[in-house]
Amino acid sequence: MNTRTLTLALGAAIIVVANAVALGGVAWNRSGEPESRLALSQRELAKTAEWRAHHEDSGLALSLKWRIPRAGQEAYEKNGYWSYGGSPSWLDERRLAELGFDVERAKAQGAGQQPYLRKSEREVLVVLELAGAAWEQALEGARRNLADKQAALAAEPDAEQVIRAEKQARDWLEREERHNSRLFAIDAGTDLAGLRAQYPDRSRYMILTAHLRLHRSANGDEVVLGGYLNTRAGHRINVPHALRGTFAAARVAEVYEVYEASGAAPFGVLLAVGRRLEPWIESVVQR
Repeated sequence: MNTRTLTLALGAAIIVVANAVALGGVAWNRSGEPESRLALSQRELAKTAEWRAHHEDSGLALSLKWRIPRAGQEAYEKNGYWSYGGSPSWLDERRLAELGFDVERAKAQGAGQQPYLRKSEREVLVVLELAGAAWEQALEGARRNLADKQAALAAEPDAEQVIRAEKQARDWLEREERHNSRLFAIDAGTDLAGLRAQYPDRSRYMILTAHLRLHRSANGDEVVLGGYLNTRAGHRINVPHALRGTFAAARVAEVYEVYEASGAAPFGVLLAVGRRLEPWIESVVQR
């Protein structure tokens, strides 16, 4: 066997082994009862960028559209739009210390010399809640915001800026009620059993792996430490070839596309999360 033939044979063998390992991982992830199983809708899912670039490919995928709970006016500027990462208010210094970060060390380092912060990223588990308390708070906040804008309009019925603000608030409430994702990142940890004991409803709470890193900010003279949560580019969910036609007919929203502007038809997806905390699609229903 010459060198070229040997090289080709070794390359082919490596590909075969890699594929076998990948398939074995998928099979193990889906064995037994799923860790969680949630009924999502078009509100919580979007096509990845690869979908449009490789529309004839059988290995296309969806991404989860999840949100960070926000407070105040920031909620109406950002909260309706889904994210692949963010800094939730619940991820404060106390919570970061509980997750094993050296908060005091990170705060003590100078602004231009932060090796601990630069190397702080680690894998954690994130809890995503579907249509729960976080979404109810977002709904209530949108209703209060509209009530405030309507009161202002009653006081100044001819003020153009007030008229625009009231319309924006009405539009926002409609998006929150009908279109925005209901999936929120509400907690993080390192112990799967502990998190599942705290959030036992497997049809409402899914637990996935995520990356968490520290970041610093200033509040006057005080250094404040926070955490940036990144759920691995939205958790790629492969679409089986047999289901591609259903998604094509449903007009799934594109990445970074607001749902109500996309003309997407309603659909439901039963999403399961397996032993490796990797999600997959069990079934799809058009509504």
